[in-house]
Amino acid sequence: MPQTPEEESLGSLVAQATSHISSLVRSEIELAKAEFRFDAKRVGTAAGMFAAAAFMAHLCLILASFTIAYALAQVIPHWLAFLIVTVVYLLVAGLAVLFGVRRLKGLAGMKRTARSIKGLKEIATPDGEEAAPARGPDLEPVTRDGA
Repeated sequence: MPQTPEEESLGSLVAQATSHISSLVRSEIELAKAEFRFDAKRVGTAAGMFAAAAFMAHLCLILASFTIAYALAQVIPHWLAFLIVTVVYLLVAGLAVLFGVRRLKGLAGMKRTARSIKGLKEIATPDGEEAAPARGPDLEPVTRDGA
């Protein structure tokens, strides 16, 4: 004869709760996996579309370059028209590199994370070893450049 909830022992109730929690966690993990697979497919498809669009835009840039060079060739020699277009692209590429390098020099690294990990390392160090006294991470506001 099955027992009523009032008659069940604490051990069997804990076992049932553990079983229910375990199945709930497994179900949530399966749901997360399914959602991730669905999102990953969508992201992959979108990335492919962006790559195709970038490739097409690159082809358009090449064709526009020839168009500009041939338009200039109507008033100056062909070789000079193509040279002018090439020099303009080299200047644009050089400026892009210059701005990129300047942006990289402004990076501050992961100073707050390093300090936080150092603080955790100090806390986790056994008492027998030489370690600085443990203290919490310094809380500073994060600025836009990461410093």
